[in-house]
Amino acid sequence: MQEWQALARTQGRPLAAALQLDSGMGRFGLTEAEVNHLATHPQGLEGIEVTLVMSHLGCADTPDHPLNRQQLATFTRLKALLPAAPASLAASSGIFLGPDWHFDLVRPGAALYGIAPTAEQPNPMHATVRLQARVIQTRMVPSGASIGYGAAFTARKPTPVALLGIGYGDGFPRRLGQTGYAIWPDQPDIKLPIIGRISMDSLAVDLSPLMVTGTALPPAGAVFDLIGPQVPLDTVARLADTIGYEILTDLGARYHRLHYDPRKG
Repeated sequence: MQEWQALARTQGRPLAAALQLDSGMGRFGLTEAEVNHLATHPQGLEGIEVTLVMSHLGCADTPDHPLNRQQLATFTRLKALLPAAPASLAASSGIFLGPDWHFDLVRPGAALYGIAPTAEQPNPMHATVRLQARVIQTRMVPSGASIGYGAAFTARKPTPVALLGIGYGDGFPRRLGQTGYAIWPDQPDIKLPIIGRISMDSLAVDLSPLMVTGTALPPAGAVFDLIGPQVPLDTVARLADTIGYEILTDLGARYHRLHYDPRKG
């Protein structure tokens, strides 16, 4: 704040600023003691035009956590000590705590991508992200043969396998080896397990469930869903022992991205 004030003096005019308060998360923002100091020493804000007072919730994805109500009370009390300005407390999950947390504006981030606001609860939003990878090669792995690094998977019977052109070099979690699954959109109700360790640029998918139904195997170039209508982002995150935020922020620059306007079909 002192540096911002110094710049304001250099420029000879007030400079706009958002003030962040630490309402109980203990991460960023002015402490209660600092806010009280500003309330009794107005010169501490000279040269600063307060355009927003904000804070951030630490447990918004757990609606019944007592910290949510504590932070609401703290934020309300502290912002009353500062110059009148628009206020913001709720980010994506906080929006769903109710109107008491909304104030003048909210800050949806992950919600824009359809991530569930509350873990283990039905998701009220539609997914907006789909992650697909193409089949590079299909092959029949004989019984007793291993697949991938570390021989982490050994075929117990002749196993049809598709190798997809996606891996941890693309930000797809290595942790999903032998826990995740893919979907071939031609057979959307059949889960195809990811087998073996995920490599930097590829992963292996067991096509055996397709053979059980008598379905012809997908050819090279076929597109599989790794995140999509039958592979929800939050499910992928749970299988990777993480959260949807990490899955999305890890997805790298090597993907070809297509943007669709749902209003145009």
